[in-house]
Amino acid sequence: MNTNVLKLLLTKCVLAVWMLGVLPTTVASQIPVEPQRERLLNGLRVLIWSRPAESDVLLKLRVHSGAAFDLAGKEGTMTLLGDILFPDPNTREYFVEEMQGRLSVSTDYDSLTITMQGRANQFDRMIEILRTALVTTQITPENVTKMRDARLKVIKETAVLPSVLADRAIATRLFGDFPYGRPSGGSAESLARVERSDLMLARERFLNPNNATLIISGGIQPGRAVRSLRQVLGNWRKSEQVVPSTFRQPLPPDQRTLIVNAPSDQSVEVRLAMRGFARQDQDVPAAALLATIATQRWLKLVPELNRAPVFVRHESFTLPGIFVMGATVDNVLAAKTLASAKEVIQSLASTPVAPEELQLARGLLLSQTNKDLSNSDGAANAWLDGDTYQLPSVAERVRTLAGLSPADVQRAASRLVQNGAFASVVLGNSAVLKAQGDRLGKIEVMGELPPKIESKPNTTSKPFGRTPTKP
Repeated sequence: MNTNVLKLLLTKCVLAVWMLGVLPTTVASQIPVEPQRERLLNGLRVLIWSRPAESDVLLKLRVHSGAAFDLAGKEGTMTLLGDILFPDPNTREYFVEEMQGRLSVSTDYDSLTITMQGRANQFDRMIEILRTALVTTQITPENVTKMRDARLKVIKETAVLPSVLADRAIATRLFGDFPYGRPSGGSAESLARVERSDLMLARERFLNPNNATLIISGGIQPGRAVRSLRQVLGNWRKSEQVVPSTFRQPLPPDQRTLIVNAPSDQSVEVRLAMRGFARQDQDVPAAALLATIATQRWLKLVPELNRAPVFVRHESFTLPGIFVMGATVDNVLAAKTLASAKEVIQSLASTPVAPEELQLARGLLLSQTNKDLSNSDGAANAWLDGDTYQLPSVAERVRTLAGLSPADVQRAASRLVQNGAFASVVLGNSAVLKAQGDRLGKIEVMGELPPKIESKPNTTSKPFGRTPTKP
């Protein structure tokens, strides 16, 4: 063997061993210590990460119920409820201008999260504002109308984006009328159906202390924080029963490629998706690695994708999530892009990944984990996820990610494709896409009726009864 080649191989081996041993240790050293845990009498779980040197304090309240609980036809109820918690714009301006901080509310399928950041010496004031939002929520007719109009404006501005339309189409194609197939923020039509009574019912059912976790991070002493919480949030009334996440499982998706017509003649949005894993599933870390490896393989298989927006991601929820591959490409590449995406995921299920691929993907993910955990927001989100999904400690999750093997990744890929339940969507000019014929496989064009099959008269059958004879 050539000496230079041998040296190169030895260098790669040494590098792989170094990455395997050093990267987990480096990331582990960045993991913040576990917060102090408390529980109020009303059931509110409290996590406190005290950092006396900090001049600011961060509060994150996570309600462990989200848009998945929206009533059918009234999607966006929980998002609208989050908007109406702080209906006065002066409250948000106070956090930005007076406390040099921020105030925001975000809602996804599984949770509603309030984020408040401000000066540590204003902690009591922040808790008072939080109490007002939670205990005396201003669900007045005027506020409902104002917040709905603001939310409709956001939807109308974003709903026309091709990438957003494609993402919504693939989720609906994969999940049907299951909650994850509906937009978490609702649509213009569904929000118009949400009434004040719906918001009051959602507030009564879900905004309760025994269905929530509060994280406090920054320059605050734990003892002082707990005393303030007991005084201000102690009378936040708990619910008698927390509503569980139980839904009828979705039907298998239609295997035909759905073509969604869009006016563009140049580019198309391509999506391929399959059912993912629930957040508590043991293969969620492997699915994250799988997404990174699949991205690299897809780019190698279709070099044109290196010049296009491309993503592969696994989104896990309380119930099974979604593994989706997406790209924005020239319309003549639609069929090739879709076929190659399926080829990539099937190849990962049939053969183990190379050690070099695994090490590279693991290094990228551990680096991102390190970056996320290095700030208070990322650490708080990691702890909140642990409470929402009943996960192991953050340190244990990092160790699991660092210890994944090629067999673990192959097992996750095999589970994704084991029933062959793929969903695929191409958003673009339907006339141009249909011209690609069989290269897209069996197709369905959204809004287009299937061809009508005309019945022909049966000329071979004889009439009932006795056959007439000639005279």
